Amino acid sequence: MKILKWLYPGIGIKRWLIFILLGLILFSAGIALLIRFNIISFLYYFLADIVAGRESLLILFASLLIIAGLLIIFWSFKRVLLNIAKNIVHEEEIVDRLYRKKILKKGPSIVAVGGGTGLSNLLRGLKKYTSNITAIVTVADDGGSSGRLRDELGMLPPGDIRNCLVALADTEPLMEQLFQYRFKNDGDLLGHSFGNLFIATMTEVLGDFEDAIKESSKVLAIRGQVLPSTNEDIRLAAYYEDSSCEIGESNIPVEGKRIKEVFLKPSNCQPTPQALNAIKNADIIVVGPGSLYTSIIPNLLVDGIPQAINESQARSIYICNVMTQAGETTFYSSSDHVKAIYDHVDQKIFDYIIVNKEKGSAGLARRYEAEGAFPVKVDKDLLKDHDLMVIEDELLADDDYLRHDPELLAEAIIRVLKGGDS
Repeated sequence: MKILKWLYPGIGIKRWLIFILLGLILFSAGIALLIRFNIISFLYYFLADIVAGRESLLILFASLLIIAGLLIIFWSFKRVLLNIAKNIVHEEEIVDRLYRKKILKKGPSIVAVGGGTGLSNLLRGLKKYTSNITAIVTVADDGGSSGRLRDELGMLPPGDIRNCLVALADTEPLMEQLFQYRFKNDGDLLGHSFGNLFIATMTEVLGDFEDAIKESSKVLAIRGQVLPSTNEDIRLAAYYEDSSCEIGESNIPVEGKRIKEVFLKPSNCQPTPQALNAIKNADIIVVGPGSLYTSIIPNLLVDGIPQAINESQARSIYICNVMTQAGETTFYSSSDHVKAIYDHVDQKIFDYIIVNKEKGSAGLARRYEAEGAFPVKVDKDLLKDHDLMVIEDELLADDDYLRHDPELLAEAIIRVLKGGDS
């Protein structure tokens, strides 16, 4: 019988089961001594018995048996749990993990829409407040490892989804390093990430990309869920202001031309039902940060997604990028970002905009300027013309990049959720 396996030697369980039995015996013996007393008259006679010395020792002895039994049961049960869990987490982390998991389950329902490093960076901060997170991710990527797998296997690109899975992971750092590892040796695997190959393999085994994401989520024990914005094979294309056109997400920024409009092929692609349901039931919806035309807008071009955001009762926030992006948003202000989105979705979908007001170091600024990137100018008056509540804060990460600090950004979002508008 399977239950007898708990009695196998060497696993450190039998001794504590015996102690639990001993505790139950002591507890039962104490109760047995007490139940012979009339409950109604027990309290009345208790003091008299102590004064007279007739039953007080028996009552005291019974009480000690009950207390000892309960202590032994509690201690032994704790040791059983620790022995079971010691190969999964360190002993001192068990209570913290159980408490954190319980609290995070009660956290707000947050939907984050986007792609690229911007979305995954945001998720690292949000997962400290809730496990009710849904990341809705673009699947228009066609470059690098994702593009190769897409062309060779006919699957949706896994790269942005992999980054979000890793960002939401609640597992050992080694597993995160494994999923992000890129093969460096010459050969067919050069440039591929292990995580992309893992998701590709799961897709082949299970026969479904969404199922592959779900199973990969279990491996990484993620807080929340990651969903593609659509399950259809889409391509992103752009019209430039000189009327030329380019097809392919990875090709669009390379041209260096000012973008007039982006669109999806096919244009009538449908969203995943899970994504629409998550938006409908969200407490707060966050769009961005990320590449405006190649990470943010592609999600909003999927039929039904902007409409669902507009109709949702959730507070909706746009996270404006810290820096402009060469080939996409050169010289764009914060209101230019919003206008570009609204031009594509043709409806109001944001209640708030979060912008950074902190200046980075001069050295970092010069490095970005050499790459054609500049701080995004915050033009409050024009933002208010879009009927947006502007949230300004110091949000820069303390590292070698001019980007959002995930924890500071998450704090700003939670303050909006709690009703703090400043």
